[in-house]
Amino acid sequence: MLERLADARKDLLAQVGQRIVGQKEVLDGILTAIFSGGHALLVGVPGLAKTLMVQTVAEALDLAFNRIQFTPDLMPSDITGTEIIEEDLTTGKRGFRFVRGPVFANIVLADEVNRTPPKTQAALLQAMQEHQVTAAGQTHRLPAPFFVLATQNPIEQEGTYPLPEAQLDRFMFELRVDYPSQEEEEAIVASTTGDALADVGSVLTSDDVVAMQHLVRRIPVSQALVKAAVTLVRLTRPPEEASPPFIKEFISWGAGPRASQFLILGAKARAALDGRPMADEDDLRQVAPTVLTHRIVINFAAEAAGRTAPDIIEQLLKETHWQPK
Repeated sequence: MLERLADARKDLLAQVGQRIVGQKEVLDGILTAIFSGGHALLVGVPGLAKTLMVQTVAEALDLAFNRIQFTPDLMPSDITGTEIIEEDLTTGKRGFRFVRGPVFANIVLADEVNRTPPKTQAALLQAMQEHQVTAAGQTHRLPAPFFVLATQNPIEQEGTYPLPEAQLDRFMFELRVDYPSQEEEEAIVASTTGDALADVGSVLTSDDVVAMQHLVRRIPVSQALVKAAVTLVRLTRPPEEASPPFIKEFISWGAGPRASQFLILGAKARAALDGRPMADEDDLRQVAPTVLTHRIVINFAAEAAGRTAPDIIEQLLKETHWQPK
């Protein structure tokens, strides 16, 4: 099964690579989140093929895909669905019927999630956490697997409703999409200004994905690696005695216990996607920035010093003693 997952990862990257140029780290992050059973937040400027990337991954996995464009007037029922009155033409009786919203898909792209008010954001986040929707007292299960990829535009902040830190914590990873290189951008322009669109073949089915999510959770980790993950997360908290001085100076709030869980799950998924039967320190180190960056809250001193969450986490990984012994 591990060999099949490793082969599937290569096939997936090959299929997605027919449409997407570069962005291998982001694609790896998306696949790691999917097979971990987590959700991901994608941060990048417009025009970097975030939507196409997610849609192509859904096609390669043969999963149902829906895109929701978040706007200030979007209501919770526009996402989850609503009850409507329906008349039976044969009997004349009327009854309620639940019409499912776009959240009923395997992969949901929540485009510009910070453009909609907190009430609508909360409806999506509740579905993410519970994998179900409640309407008129009835509970409706979401399909399995269920994965939300939300995007945020880091440029425009006017008229937006930034996700609170407590809600950002629901996302396993924050994946930052950077501009392509000169060569990659030339390849993008050449391949997207013609008349042909590459066909993407399905590599796995939804049942395969669910089975592989269970496989990832069965990947063993040593007690030393668990201790290292917890130690690293605790070092992000200013009140901790062992926290380094720059954390106490620049951080208001550190990461919570969910970060430790996602560090281990992400390390397991990386090992499984590589076809390895056990996660190690390198796996933990690779997923740490995407797990921790959006879970720390920097203070005014950090902003005044020109420090950002990514570079503070980078310094923490380099300069502190958290590695397994």
